[in-house]
Amino acid sequence: MPIDHIGLGVPGVESAKAYYDQLMPMVGFQPCFGNGYCPNDWNGAQLFLYESSADGAYSRHQSGLQHLAFLVATREEVDTVHAWVRDRGDEVLHAPRPFPQFGEHCYATYFLDPHGFKLEVVCQSPAAD
Repeated sequence: MPIDHIGLGVPGVESAKAYYDQLMPMVGFQPCFGNGYCPNDWNGAQLFLYESSADGAYSRHQSGLQHLAFLVATREEVDTVHAWVRDRGDEVLHAPRPFPQFGEHCYATYFLDPHGFKLEVVCQSPAAD
């Protein structure tokens, strides 16, 4: 059974939306339902932002959500998101590169959003000749 949606608790939905409104179109999603993002083709899991208390700090190093990965069709899309993240001054954990341990053609970048959520943009297609 596929996953229908994922919810992220953030201490400020509007500030989180400002970030995700820019990121999500680059990875094939569009805004939907006020606080969410749906795949452009409406086929696949949706992402929703929910208000949470600011006193509980998120950590990808504790039990719970470790990271979210967005699958894109081309390596150029991975590079585009990486450039956007870098230009914003956000923390890049891994610049775009092959990750053969996750598949023969796996090419990805990892970074943190403004709330500390670890995000990945990954392509599983071979490099263009």
